[in-house]
Amino acid sequence: MKDYSDSPEPAIGQIVQFFPRGNSLKVCASHYYLDLRVAMSISKTLRTTSIGTIGLALLAGCDTVVMSPSGDIAAQQANLIIWATILMLIVVVPVIVLTLWFAWRYRASNKDATYAPDWDHSTNLELVIWAAPLAIIIALGALTWVSTHQLDPYRPLDRIREGQPVAEDVEPLIIEVVAMDWKWLFFYPEQGIAAVNQLAAPVDRPIKFKITATTMMNSFYIPALAGQIYAMGGMETQLHAVINEPGSYDGFSANYSGAGFNGMRFKFLGMSEADFDQWTNKVKNEGELLSRPVYQALAEPSEYNPVQYYSEVAPDLYDAILNRCVEPGTLCMKDMMKHHGHHGSDNAESHAAPSTTPNTHDEGHHAH
Repeated sequence: MKDYSDSPEPAIGQIVQFFPRGNSLKVCASHYYLDLRVAMSISKTLRTTSIGTIGLALLAGCDTVVMSPSGDIAAQQANLIIWATILMLIVVVPVIVLTLWFAWRYRASNKDATYAPDWDHSTNLELVIWAAPLAIIIALGALTWVSTHQLDPYRPLDRIREGQPVAEDVEPLIIEVVAMDWKWLFFYPEQGIAAVNQLAAPVDRPIKFKITATTMMNSFYIPALAGQIYAMGGMETQLHAVINEPGSYDGFSANYSGAGFNGMRFKFLGMSEADFDQWTNKVKNEGELLSRPVYQALAEPSEYNPVQYYSEVAPDLYDAILNRCVEPGTLCMKDMMKHHGHHGSDNAESHAAPSTTPNTHDEGHHAH
């Protein structure tokens, strides 16, 4: 038999056939096979590149404002998230590593691994398993308890940013917020103006939000400023916050409230004191009167409302919205509760007061 071991390999494009001793084994090499492999390699590379590009595009669409905000309260909340994640990873990472290590160490083909089918207890291991999570839970609990009180939305601010306390003579800017169907109405009682779907505040000045709603429950949320706060009809919630950097920030409702929910978005403008004064003058010059009839028309459900300015506001309009008595002749909730409170106290006093009228029947009975 002829020895083919020293024969040169066939060149690309040749077709070589071997028929050793009648065997029907046929070995073919052609440039078509090489082209196929090249095409498959290019296809795989393009597929990998496409998946990576799509992944990067999706990540590029993510907004990281929650973890890199421009307000001190939101920044403290971001730090709380980071520390809580780090504390939890102290357990999560070792568990994942040990799971992979145990799977490799005690695989069936490893004959050097210790085989102890009757093992069932280790005091040292039990101490580690229970002590580490317990310490983490204690640390998380302490961190959460302190942060819950420090970041209470009803608590007035004691600092502008880290290392800068609030000056004693600085008063917060009061903004009254009304969540409507499906828009936001902002009152500035000190300036006597109002705006729809636009909010402005000076940088480094504390802000006190008073928040309510007309009908559906919503959630007032400016990620760059602070956490979300619910807005509910007939109730008032509060939020104290401060913006530390000038800019235009997104605000929206974080609670589904019906068909126009997606359009409940507004811009929050952080600006200098001078720019804020200019904005206030702009509202006063370009706005119109927000009377009660105008408000009632505005309160009708509408979607994707443009920015509207009101240079003057009817007296006590926000209070009437909060107490559900905008329409003339409607009894306000606070007056209703006050009336029921007085009525209940009067009944209690009448039942508790001793009778001063002599019991003539008993006296007559004893006389006889």
